[in-house]
Amino acid sequence: MKAIDFWFDPISPYAFLAFERLPQALEGCSYAVAYRPVLFAALLGHWGHKGPAEIAPKRAWTMRQVAWIAHRHDIAITQPAVHPFNPLPLLRLALACAPAGGTPNRHTVEAVFRHVWHSGADPTDPERIHALQAQLEPQRDPRSDALKQELRAATDQAIALGVFGVPTMRVDDQLFWGVDSLEMVASCLRGDPWFEPSHWDRLAAPTSGRQRRQVD
Repeated sequence: MKAIDFWFDPISPYAFLAFERLPQALEGCSYAVAYRPVLFAALLGHWGHKGPAEIAPKRAWTMRQVAWIAHRHDIAITQPAVHPFNPLPLLRLALACAPAGGTPNRHTVEAVFRHVWHSGADPTDPERIHALQAQLEPQRDPRSDALKQELRAATDQAIALGVFGVPTMRVDDQLFWGVDSLEMVASCLRGDPWFEPSHWDRLAAPTSGRQRRQVD
């Protein structure tokens, strides 16, 4: 059985779609998943990226593509009333449902994702978050300083491993980014020799050429 790390932030519709598709995409494979909450905005800040929702035409394309992927795979989805939004309360709640140093289970992560991507309501509405917390019955206080530090440390650890976006999945030491990488993950789990480290590493070998410069 292979271990899979699945980094996510409920702000990302692609992370939601990957979460929903994971069982079907990896059907027949032997694996166990550790669901790892991280703050997407911190990943963007570290690597100097803008999020899709921060670029108007990309935002429009993202929402259309997300709706198409959901339609194509018969996944129920409704855009939240507000997006982007502050996902920190939901990330901390997910992490608080696990023991210290642990990761939330699939049931918890499903509830958090569907809180955002099923209702069409504001994900940050205090009453809705309170109801979700009552439903999940976290083991720890999501607002505690220890929990906040744990989320920061988890995000920093992901960055140190090379995670730059969500969803990202890791099998052994290989990282797979995006909902469209699920087929790659499945092939890797099935032992496709294409994923042998010698070949995998060689594909990333070209030296970076001309660098884009900031225009004044």
